[in-house]
Amino acid sequence: MAFVSWNCHSFRNKSSELKDIINSYKPACIALQETYIEDNYTVNIRDYSIFSNASSSARASGGVVLAVANDTPFTCLNLNTNLQVDAVRMHIKSLITICSLYLPPHQTIHQTELNNLISQLPSPFLILGDLNGHSPLWGGTETNSRGRQIEQLLADHSICLLSNDEKTHFHLPTQKFHSIDLAFCTPALLPFLNLTVEAISIIVIIFL
Repeated sequence: MAFVSWNCHSFRNKSSELKDIINSYKPACIALQETYIEDNYTVNIRDYSIFSNASSSARASGGVVLAVANDTPFTCLNLNTNLQVDAVRMHIKSLITICSLYLPPHQTIHQTELNNLISQLPSPFLILGDLNGHSPLWGGTETNSRGRQIEQLLADHSICLLSNDEKTHFHLPTQKFHSIDLAFCTPALLPFLNLTVEAISIIVIIFL
């Protein structure tokens, strides 16, 4: 059983890549970030139920999608937050919460907003997303303010980091690779999850 997380940088023109991902991994759930779609745009992925949270920006930017395989029992979670996030409760061997989260690099995110999100996610949970945080904990050469926020979140809520030092993003202006796409989970899930990074930006997690 697999979960996939991918910052697709626009859903509209990535249909062929998405089909390849589905054919390769047959994921039970796909978490997409930076979908660049508007509220009135309908996302369709064959054999998947779709939940979309578009950015509140006037132009199409940011946004997340969760796609759940139709043969997997699930319920959608209604979250009280202004963050770009979607979450579902799925039954895979047992109940598990999957969350797709995008935190824009230049948006002010308060620690209380992150704490509030965690408080609404039933355990055990798996959070997948592009958080734009830098830290040596997940392969960065330095720590930025977002990275410190994530470090604090993990410590305060006893959350386990699944990501390692594998790079997930190439920053064209600086010609450098970074690890900003992350995965973390509650301790009960840690022994059953195996993470790899494929094609730089695609996070694949196998549920053992």
